[in-house]
This record gives sequence, C-alpha cells and structure tokens, in this order.
Amino acid sequence: MPSSPRRVTQRDIARLAGVSQATVSLVLNNRSDADVRIAPETRDRVLRAIEETGYVADPVARRLAARFNRIIGVFTYEPAFPSGSRDFFHPFLLGIEEYAERAGCDLLLFTSAPVVDGRRRIFHQDNRLRLADGCLLLGREIDAAELHRLNREGFPYVAVGRRDDAGGPVPSVGADYATAVAALVERALGHGHRRLAYLPMGTRAESSGDRRRGYAAHGGAAESARELSTAGRDAEAILDDLRADGTTAVFVEDFATAVALELAARRRGLRVPGDLSVVTLGDPTVPVPTELTFTGFHIPREEMGRQAVELLTSVIDGSADDVRQRLLPCQLVEGDTLGAPDPAVDRA
Repeated sequence: MPSSPRRVTQRDIARLAGVSQATVSLVLNNRSDADVRIAPETRDRVLRAIEETGYVADPVARRLAARFNRIIGVFTYEPAFPSGSRDFFHPFLLGIEEYAERAGCDLLLFTSAPVVDGRRRIFHQDNRLRLADGCLLLGREIDAAELHRLNREGFPYVAVGRRDDAGGPVPSVGADYATAVAALVERALGHGHRRLAYLPMGTRAESSGDRRRGYAAHGGAAESARELSTAGRDAEAILDDLRADGTTAVFVEDFATAVALELAARRRGLRVPGDLSVVTLGDPTVPVPTELTFTGFHIPREEMGRQAVELLTSVIDGSADDVRQRLLPCQLVEGDTLGAPDPAVDRA
C-alpha cells in the first residue's frame, strides 16, 4: 500500500521561508516577541509558505504555545437539529456561529454523548470535552451535578440561560423573563383585568421560575391571580376551568398551548381578546401555524448566543470580571390578543 504523505511541520515552513521555527510560531499565533520584531516582508514570506503547503497547525501544539486553541465546544442536552425551521436551538446557534466567526474560533459540536435516563450527559467514558478550550451548554434543563463537576474541575464553560443550581457562580447569559412578564401583567391590569391565570410548562428550569416571579410581582393587585396545571389536560379542559372561574386574562408559558387555547375559544364562538385575553411568555419552540400575532415578548436568542461566545472567550483567557451572569432584556410584542375585558364577561 502507498505510504501516507508526511505531514508538513513548522520546521518545513521555516526552511521554505528562510526563517527560524520560533518566527513561524509567532506568525501562526499572530503574536510578536518582546525582543523580536517581525518585519512585514518576513511575515509575508511565512504566510506564503503556509498557503503554498496547505499547512494546518497541530491543535495540541497550538494549545501548548498559546493556551487558547480557538476551538469552542457546543453541548446540547437535547438534539440540536430537530425537524422544522423554528426549533428551540436554531436562533441560539445562529448567534453562536456569528460571534465565533467574528472571534476567529471554530465550533465543535459534541454529538457522541450517551443518553442516560432520557437525557444526554457531558461526562462519560469517552468524552472529548477537553478537545475544546471551553464549552457552551444549551438545554431547557441543564444537569446540576454536571455543573458542579465543571466547577470543581475548573473547565471553562458558559450556560446559555440563567443557572443558579451549581453550588457556586454559573457563568451564563440569559433572558430577563421576570421583568418582561411583570410588564405584561401590568398591561393587563391597566386594561382592567382583575381575574388572571398562569399556565406553566411544568418544568423546573430557572426560566420557568423567573417567569413565575414576574407574574407574582404584580399579580397581587388582581382579585385573583392563580396558577393552573396543564399536565395531561387539553385546551378544551383548560378553557372550561378558565371560564368557570371567570378568568379574563391568561398568561401562557408554552406558545403551542396558547395557540391551542385560542383555537378552542374560537370554536366556542368566544372572542380573543374580548371574552378572553391570551398572553404568550416566549417564542415558539416548535413550528406552530397561526395567523394571529400574540401579545407577549420575543426572547433575544440570537443575542444570547453571541454574548455567550463573547463571555466564554473572556473566561478562557482570564479576562472575565467577577460578574459573569448576564440577563438580556426581552422585546415586548403589542400583538392582538390582549385588550379590555368585556364587562358582561368580567365576573369580578
């Protein structure tokens, strides 16, 4: 069998360019030595030799030389590429890719992690976490035990979404859900609603807790501000409950549930927002066909992805300050599904 072609080395580049190997290393890492200034023509010769030979720097050598390989890992606790164009991860990945390109970093998507108890796990026998300089973590719920271990081992990471369950500070970039939900509750109260209901997704994620806090912050000004479980209940059953209690404004964490609830109301001849106002607390995570513009807010997913990469690079190179948790404002959407309650319907 023919032998594999020998890999081009820095020594080969140095010989072709007529410079020392140390000079090649400085050019590759885009640095200059305190005692050695590289002339522009020398740098050009090295770069031409690199281009002509197709030389690719060895990742381990680069890590040893610069302590920053410019490879950023991305770990998702759920599959990153589900069918449909408006999935949970897509906007995050757009922002991550954009800023990684700007920072001159490559992305490494960890896909070999096994599924244990229905969820992916970062740490396993053959994990390749340390191929990257650091890692971005994405998921509706991120495993607290793995965050604890990442903290203990000192591996650079940033969670996309606020986290507070790792026994210490968790570097993260999240959305300010509490402020956005509180603003929507204020709007509903301003329209005259006094009987409110909140429909959670039923998860333990910090994002759900933040939404609840925003709802509770001003819900006390209403005559009734209750929370209803959606577990095992369809839109018709939920609507029965809302109507029986005289609820006039409902705040729905899951966009698909809000769409189903509006359709159920329409089938009964009810008007949204006249008979029931429906407010959504986030963007669709799966494709949901609807012609309505729901009152609610947009989550800054792309910007969260961009700033997560920016924060991670500063954690890796040691330039991050002590405050590593960022909360980005959500954009309120006026929409067509929040209005004044019909006096005949408001039983307050």
